[in-house]
Amino acid sequence: MLTVKYLTKSYDNFKLNDISFSLKEGRITGLIGMNGSGKTTVLKCILGAVPYETGKISIGGLTGLRNEQEYKDKIGVVFDSGCFYEELTLEAMTGIIAGAYGSWDERIYFGYIERFGLSRTQQINTLSRGMKMKYSLALALSHHAELLILDEPSGGLDPKTRQFFCGELLAQKEEGKTILLSVNAISDIDRICDDIVFIHNGTILRECSREVFLMESVKNPPTVEDAMMEIIRRRGK
Repeated sequence: MLTVKYLTKSYDNFKLNDISFSLKEGRITGLIGMNGSGKTTVLKCILGAVPYETGKISIGGLTGLRNEQEYKDKIGVVFDSGCFYEELTLEAMTGIIAGAYGSWDERIYFGYIERFGLSRTQQINTLSRGMKMKYSLALALSHHAELLILDEPSGGLDPKTRQFFCGELLAQKEEGKTILLSVNAISDIDRICDDIVFIHNGTILRECSREVFLMESVKNPPTVEDAMMEIIRRRGK
């Protein structure tokens, strides 16, 4: 599915160091790490939102450089910030976004809007954070994407809405979607992820199944967060 090989990206005070990992089809992978570890930068490189110095990123053998439209159609994106014109209605905003995808499916979109309890005539600036995230998810699912990429989808949400998102991601996994989930709320990873990619200070420290990752923990019962902190403790920084 998604393969990242030897990715490097440098800023004045930060660098991604030869990032390599791959996602298994039909599984949920948690991209975890402390704030500033490089998670969002990795996602932006995958999406083509920022250039990178070296490396190769491909989805099903396609790269964004040579197959831009087909590559874009394969990805559904839910970002924490949301990139919407706040004064527009959902219907108007959707009209803009739908045009970016060659595989946009209006029937699927309307189905999710109804299922998520959204109104097409409502202005975006009147939506709660949870409703905006539901709208983002509806958009991400409406063009037959094979890979879902989510950056902090549950951050700042109430427990009920977080539970909704976890349930929806599990449902999408059952339908065969491959999901890459970047979160700071590690408890969500404990509940739904099959695999873990752990990045620290711009370097991948672990890429393994959740069960193997939990073996790093010294606590009982183990959690993903405990295992992550134990790895950092042993490194001494």
